Amino acid sequence: MKTILTLFALTLTTAFAEISIKSGEKLAFLGDSITQGGKSKPGGYVNLVNHALATNDVKIEVIGAGISGHKSNQMLARLDNDVLSKKPQWMTLSCGVNDVWHGAKGVTLEDYKKNITAIVEKAQAANVKVILLTSTMIGEDQANPNNQKLIPYNEFLRTLAKEKNCLLADLNADMQAAVIKANTPGKNALTGDGVHMAFPGDMLMATGILKVLGLDDKELAKAQDAWLDIPNTSNLKVDASFSQREMQQLEKAAATRNTTPQNLVNEEFKKVLDGLKK
Repeated sequence: MKTILTLFALTLTTAFAEISIKSGEKLAFLGDSITQGGKSKPGGYVNLVNHALATNDVKIEVIGAGISGHKSNQMLARLDNDVLSKKPQWMTLSCGVNDVWHGAKGVTLEDYKKNITAIVEKAQAANVKVILLTSTMIGEDQANPNNQKLIPYNEFLRTLAKEKNCLLADLNADMQAAVIKANTPGKNALTGDGVHMAFPGDMLMATGILKVLGLDDKELAKAQDAWLDIPNTSNLKVDASFSQREMQQLEKAAATRNTTPQNLVNEEFKKVLDGLKK
């Protein structure tokens, strides 16, 4: 009987699980260039989180607070101005890549611990719910020296999340697993340069955050399917060349439509893509 009641309780918990963040709330993303790109790119992880929540009828306000090259000491210094002054209810913290990657100009583990702890404590004192993100990989090769040096930094984040009752998205573990699964030695599966995310890496980061915010498998699947329709998330280049006669014809056709030859080509290519969807 006890086992049956336990299973029933688990079923109820799953059935009535809710997304933690609510419509009208603000979610700040504090971080470095990965976070800056996560907001500036249409398919960046910050925008994917926002898009996924909206797809599931949760309309939030996003505060982008990523600055390229920043380390934990710099994030602590600008926390008040870039995040707390904007009165968010939530904040993700992505920090560690530059602290390690910058070598002698980086931040030691002990100073990193002090800086991150201070960021969390100040945010929580301002009633901001903190989601810690373990640092993503520095090169898609876990055995390299930078990723080995990063291990205690991420172990500290996991410990701090428990101590400070923060949500934790273990993106480093997710990324390692994804790299192994992709099995593309010598090639990047998730990033453009080994560090900064390509669309698959941004999807991985967003999914990790959305899971800790409470989206279930059905809600995640709905969001991930909707991501595929976000414009400008592919860098496909169309290589086309024309003869002089063809160019004259193209210019004439463009003039009749009051547009440029380039815009005309883009419009026609878009029609081709739309036709493939049918």
